[in-house]
Amino acid sequence: MDLNKTVCALATPPGQGGIAVVRVSGPQAYAVTAQVFQPLHAEKRVQDARGYTALLGHYRLRGQEMDETIALFFRAPHSYTGEDVVELSVHGGDAMAEGLLEALYLAGCAPAGPGEFTRRAVLNGRMDLTQAEAVMEIIAASGRQGAALAKTALDGALAKTIAGIRSRLQTLSAHLTAWIDYPEEDVPELAPGELTAALGAAKAQLDALIDGYGAGAVLRRGVDCVLLGRPNVGKSTLLNLLAGFERAIVTPVAGTTRDVVEQAVQLGDIRLNLFDTAGVREVGPEGDAIEAEGIRRSWNKLDEAGLVLAVFEAGAPLSAEDRALAARCEGRPAIAILNKQDLQPGAAALAAQQEALRPYFRRLLPLTAKDPASLPVLAQAVAELLGAAQVDTGAAALCSARQLAAATAARDALAAAIDSQRQGLGPDAAGVCLADAQRALAELTGEDAGEATLDEVFSTFCVGK
Repeated sequence: MDLNKTVCALATPPGQGGIAVVRVSGPQAYAVTAQVFQPLHAEKRVQDARGYTALLGHYRLRGQEMDETIALFFRAPHSYTGEDVVELSVHGGDAMAEGLLEALYLAGCAPAGPGEFTRRAVLNGRMDLTQAEAVMEIIAASGRQGAALAKTALDGALAKTIAGIRSRLQTLSAHLTAWIDYPEEDVPELAPGELTAALGAAKAQLDALIDGYGAGAVLRRGVDCVLLGRPNVGKSTLLNLLAGFERAIVTPVAGTTRDVVEQAVQLGDIRLNLFDTAGVREVGPEGDAIEAEGIRRSWNKLDEAGLVLAVFEAGAPLSAEDRALAARCEGRPAIAILNKQDLQPGAAALAAQQEALRPYFRRLLPLTAKDPASLPVLAQAVAELLGAAQVDTGAAALCSARQLAAATAARDALAAAIDSQRQGLGPDAAGVCLADAQRALAELTGEDAGEATLDEVFSTFCVGK
């Protein structure tokens, strides 16, 4: 990336809106802006504008006054990118925003690439790579808890935690190196128990980060959830309740839902990418081929899902299809929904059904799919099952698969160091593993990230960020 180049891009979504904001960043940001922006008061000059100030005026395209514009000025290094930055606000809509971008291109600005503003912030030392990744997590977050978790990462909680671990590992590594390489200096040897304890403490911190990744990812990005059950147990009714409108057709006719119906819904703080599937039953070789294909797709979705809501009719004897579904849910993040509680199933029948299902599900949940009062109960059960209810949104957390891979590599290196000491190997063996762990942590924060890593991270960003 050429930091000597001045770039611009639309920083708000395209289309109609109250305002459209175009961001300009780079060494010539003020000079370029001066060519297209004319302050309302003639005595005001863009070149003289101080940071954190604003000017009202108009922008011009090919000499023609186009739209009323507000210019916000940020002086390096006190800006988002660490460079001189100007943000120009015009009326929302494609015409004015595109005209402003054209005027800036004609004045010498280059179009920014995906995530280029945030990438410049990283290269200019305004944030590390974990904070940069948190930017997109905040933008993509669908629930408040997920947004709060990403905001904690943006504030540097993860960066500080990793820095603390690295600092302790560097101290250990330096001590081991001095003891091995400079015996004449009478450096005290670390007792095996002391070394193992220090390594174990660092590993425990990484274990906690790794263990919390799944629940944090659910809060930030949601989870693929499949609705399964035999025909007419209430799957589509539950989908409509979750969606808040009649997304699926509901009839008493078996086989009404023949294909997978997809719908994104917000359940409490968790977004469910919901898949309502064909009722699972045995159609036989002479049965409806379309329904059979829908049932095959239902089982495929079960294998892919991060959450399974298996629906049964409360108190009804379990059919062969019910038992087959329950068996397939064993060991998966699955909740058995015992629907139609409003029909008041007999206590003995309900108890027998629960006893039969309990070995296969982590949670059994009686409810009525057509009753809105069921939503908070289901939301709490899902949050508890996926670990989201226990997430501390103010604590450090990993927020990308890249970070998870780096943390896992560091944790594994520390585990190898601990194992080397338990096997009675010398401290130099632990030193090699310590070096591996430190390299992985440097990669996590982006300190040693190469161009390929940066390209991969920022390729997922929108252009205006």
